[in-house]
Amino acid sequence: MITGGIRVVNAGLPLIVEGVPTEDVVQLDWRPPAFGDAVAAVAAAGLDDDITREANRRALAAVHAVRPRLVAVRPAREVVPGLADARVLLHAGPPIEVERMCGPMLGALIGASLFEGWASTPDEARELLRTGQIEVDPCHHHGAVGPMAGVVSPSMPVLVVEDGDRRAFATLNEGLGKVLRFGAFDGEVIARLQWMRDVLGPVLDSTLQAHGPIDVTSLIGQALAMGDEGHNRNVAATSLLTRRLAPTLATLPRGVEVLEFLAGNDHFALNMSMAGAKLAMDAAVGVEGSTLVTTMARNGVEFGLRVAGAGERWFTAPVGPADGLFFPGFSIDDANPDLGDSAITETLGLGGFAMAASPAIVQFVGGTPDDALATTRSMRRITMGPHPAYMLPPLNFTGTPSGIDVLKVLDTGVLPVINTGIAHREAGVGQIGAGIVEAPSAVFTQAALALRALRDSR
Repeated sequence: MITGGIRVVNAGLPLIVEGVPTEDVVQLDWRPPAFGDAVAAVAAAGLDDDITREANRRALAAVHAVRPRLVAVRPAREVVPGLADARVLLHAGPPIEVERMCGPMLGALIGASLFEGWASTPDEARELLRTGQIEVDPCHHHGAVGPMAGVVSPSMPVLVVEDGDRRAFATLNEGLGKVLRFGAFDGEVIARLQWMRDVLGPVLDSTLQAHGPIDVTSLIGQALAMGDEGHNRNVAATSLLTRRLAPTLATLPRGVEVLEFLAGNDHFALNMSMAGAKLAMDAAVGVEGSTLVTTMARNGVEFGLRVAGAGERWFTAPVGPADGLFFPGFSIDDANPDLGDSAITETLGLGGFAMAASPAIVQFVGGTPDDALATTRSMRRITMGPHPAYMLPPLNFTGTPSGIDVLKVLDTGVLPVINTGIAHREAGVGQIGAGIVEAPSAVFTQAALALRALRDSR
C-alpha cells in the first residue's frame, strides 16, 4: 500500500491523468517523432548525421553573415527580375492558379491591373487574369516579398536592399485601412498607389541617394531593444528610420508630405524588415544537404515551405486562419486563411520568434507577456542557434532563435509560430484582427522525405 501519496509523470495525453490532482502531475511535452508519420521519422533519422550538421553549419553561417542595406526605392520594372517588359503581377506565397485564389488575393490583383492601366473595369481585369493575358507568379521567384496579398506590379516603387552583389525587394507599406494588400481596389486605393508611385517612391529614393544606405540589421536590432519584434510591431523601427531620413527629407520638395505619411504609418518599416530577411535567407538556398528552412509563405489557400537543401522546390499544405483577437463586429467565421510573405521574418528569427522582445505585442495578437517569453523559448527547440545581431533584453540579451531545422521540428513536434494580421475573406474589407498561426506539420514531413530522396540519389 502507498501511504505517502504519489507523484505522476505523464508523457501521454493529459486526458490519461485527468482524475489526478493537478499539483501531483508533471506533464512532459512529448510527442511522437514526425507527428506520427513513421516513414518521415525514418527519413529524418537517416538525415541526422555529421553530413547534415556540417551543411547546416554552413547554411546558418551564410544567413548570419548577410548585412542588408537599404540603398534605393525604384520602380519594380527597373530592378525586379522579370518585370521589365511583361504583363506580370507578383503575389505572396507559393504558386497558385487564379481560379483557386482567395478573395483578398484576387482583389489585389484586380486593383494592380487597374493601377497599371491594363484594364478599365474590375470585370475586364478578372477576364484578363482568368485567361492568362496577365500572368501571375510568386514574389519569392523574383527575389521579392510582399505582406498579405503581396501583389507587386511593374510601376510600383519597391525597396531595394543589397549585400554585395545580391539584392532583394519589397513593396512600400500603404498603411492601414482600405488598402490593396487586403484586396481593396476602389478609387481611394488606386489614388494612393498613384501618389506612392509619383511622390513617395521618388522622394524616398532621392533621400537615400543624398543620405546614403541604411543598415537594416542594425536598425532592426535597435528596434528589438525598444519593444518591436520585427513583424507585427514596427513602431520603433519606423520611428528610427524616419528619424534617420528626416533631416534630408525635410529639405526636398514634398519631403514634409512624405514625413507626414511616415508619421501616420507605424507599420512602414515592416516591408524593409521583410526585404532584409529575404536577402538573408536566400544566402542559404541550395546548400546541399542542409535542412535549414529558407522560406515560409502563405497565399490564403496554402502554406508553402522551402528548405536550403531542396533549393527552389515548394512543399505545401492547406493553411487555416490565425487564432487571435478580432476587431469589434468580426469573428473567426469572417477570417480568410492566413496569407502573406511576411513569415520570412519568422524564418530568420524575428516576429513570433522574437516575441520576448515585445510584451506589448500581446495586446495585438492575444495572450500575456509570459506567453511571449514562453513562445520565444519554445522556438529555441527547433532552431540552429541564436542570431548574433538580434539581441533579446528580457532573455539576458541572448540572440533570437534563428534557423528553423526541419529535423528538430520533426523530433520535438514543436511547430514554428507566426504572429500575423487577419484579413477578411471578402476582398477589400481589410484587416479584422491579429493573432498566432502555426506552420502545418505536413510541409515538414514532405521536406524530410524529399531531402532523404535527394541524399539517396547522390
